[in-house]
Amino acid sequence: MFRSRGAPERPRTAPDPGAPSTHRPPRRRYSRAVAAAGTIGLLAGCAGAGAGSPGEGREQIVVAIVSNPQMQDAISLQDHFRAAHPDIDVRFVSLPENEARAKITASVATQGGEFDVVMISNYETPIWAANGWIENLQPYADATEGYDPDDFVPSISEALSVDGDLHSVPFYGESSFLAYRADLFEEAGLEMPDTPTWDDIRGFAEELHDPANGFSGICLRGLAGWGEVMAPLGTVINTHGGRWFDDDWNATLDSPEVREAVDTYVDLVQDYGQPGAATSGYGDCLTRYAQGQTAMWYDATAMVSSIEDPASSTVPGLSGYAPAPVDQTDAAGWLYTWSLAIPSTSEHKDAAWDFVSWMTSKDYIQLVGEEISWERVPPGSRLSTYEIPEYAEVAEAYAEPTLRAMGEATQANTMVEPVPYPGIQFVGIPEFQDLGTRVGQQISAAVAGQQSVEDALDQAQQYATSVARTYRDAEPGAQP
Repeated sequence: MFRSRGAPERPRTAPDPGAPSTHRPPRRRYSRAVAAAGTIGLLAGCAGAGAGSPGEGREQIVVAIVSNPQMQDAISLQDHFRAAHPDIDVRFVSLPENEARAKITASVATQGGEFDVVMISNYETPIWAANGWIENLQPYADATEGYDPDDFVPSISEALSVDGDLHSVPFYGESSFLAYRADLFEEAGLEMPDTPTWDDIRGFAEELHDPANGFSGICLRGLAGWGEVMAPLGTVINTHGGRWFDDDWNATLDSPEVREAVDTYVDLVQDYGQPGAATSGYGDCLTRYAQGQTAMWYDATAMVSSIEDPASSTVPGLSGYAPAPVDQTDAAGWLYTWSLAIPSTSEHKDAAWDFVSWMTSKDYIQLVGEEISWERVPPGSRLSTYEIPEYAEVAEAYAEPTLRAMGEATQANTMVEPVPYPGIQFVGIPEFQDLGTRVGQQISAAVAGQQSVEDALDQAQQYATSVARTYRDAEPGAQP
């Protein structure tokens, strides 16, 4: 199934890295990100099929992924891939999000060649395509019978395309929304608004917070990292009228709007959030919510694959799902996808595509549902997923909120002021991986009570000003 050896190459054209915005920043290289990530070798965190040397006559491919629950499911299903592709051995490198980002970026940016498949996102895809670091996958997708790239959720497909060609393909797609314990809301006589505000959320968290019994009013990420605390916080900044840079590339992280947003977030998690919030990332909040330790959780829509799974959650069927909380905008939330790409340095591109197309196919969606559970199906990647009767039944409470959130996740809907960069919860420039991480460290320290929000943002402003200067001073079309 899904084999396409020697897919024809299309001529490459100059990519446009700014799909979500009409403003296109100058192309830049990953010098800061690579320096921060350091050198890379094959990692100790390997799991799954083909962990040893490849067998005689078989190719070995090395696949670097983030160790989220859906990715672990893919590792557990490798017998099915081996049965269909007995000539390919797969070796997995599975790491937590922050670590995986650093390792993958360092390898790909330095052309290290360690990986044949990498898990990246709609942040990296257009930038890396512009640098020629990853393959154009459109010819492979078009030549693979039954793969149907037109079935991908349009907003996700667009975010992974450059000049109309897919340069990575989605494993799952997401926006963000608020999960809340509908049963506890009913018991307390609380009613979630159709579009809650952050003031609403604070009031609900205060009402339901019960630390004496190990129960928090809300769980929010506080772990340092641009893909950790800065992901949900970024949407809070947007809806409060804040932004990283104004339209003239002036850094604005010390603006009143940003300060109000960060105060809102930090005060909420300090007053009514989980213990040790400064070290809580996506995985910790997922565990706390699924184990019935918190009343609300604002985060990625992909959470449903775990919290609605009776095999891993104590609260399946007890949650309601509300849109991302707002302040000055009608909508909030982000648009994000974990996707698979093939580095240009891979010496096993055809075998790599065999794996990529398997893990992102309609058949894989069906396989997860039948072999693991329909609750565990990777959401938000394919439209056809929502037409499967078994999935539609289990996803009745969250399918429409998920698709609605993804459809509304545009800069026009979620931001108050225009910005010169693509992205919603991230700034679509190469420096952001380093900048976002450094700012996230300051915010995490504020969550921990180690410094004030004002001091955190003053330091963050200095970081952002250094980045902004090169863009502001660059002549149009030049590479600073």
